[in-house]
Amino acid sequence: MQFGRYYEEFEVGAVYKHWPGKTVTEYDDHLFCLLTMNHHPLHLDSHYAAETTDFGKNVVVGNYVYSLLLGMSVPDVSGKAIANLEVESLRHVAPTFHGDTIYGETTVLDKTPSRSKDDRGVVYVETIGYKQDGTVVCVFRRKVMVPTRSYGEARGGEQPGRPEPGPRP
Repeated sequence: MQFGRYYEEFEVGAVYKHWPGKTVTEYDDHLFCLLTMNHHPLHLDSHYAAETTDFGKNVVVGNYVYSLLLGMSVPDVSGKAIANLEVESLRHVAPTFHGDTIYGETTVLDKTPSRSKDDRGVVYVETIGYKQDGTVVCVFRRKVMVPTRSYGEARGGEQPGRPEPGPRP
């Protein structure tokens, strides 16, 4: 199974539909908030959210939605990356609630060979995340430095660093 892509495999205009989606639970949201020390009551206090916000319920913290989409894209986009260079933009365009399922897809906007090294290039992509009803919730653009096939082959091919099993007992 392929994990990530070499520079030569990216085509401008290609769309990668990340699979599977992820249903966001209250636990996921609260754990992420607590791990990142975001204690805003909009995310953690259901009474506060019900009584004082336009949404009437907890909203999933946006950085979790972004992180989830970034992770979903790794097998299709950055699984072979040398470096994530830049997040150019990040927009949260609609709320996500507990119980929503997030899906993502990434479009290749551009690709540029490295000017300093011939074994890599920069791929410019846009990822969108949307809910089960198609509502787009998050959009971000980023640049990823990816290796060429020659770089990968020189370092072990598709599964670099994978050991061989020893003798069976």
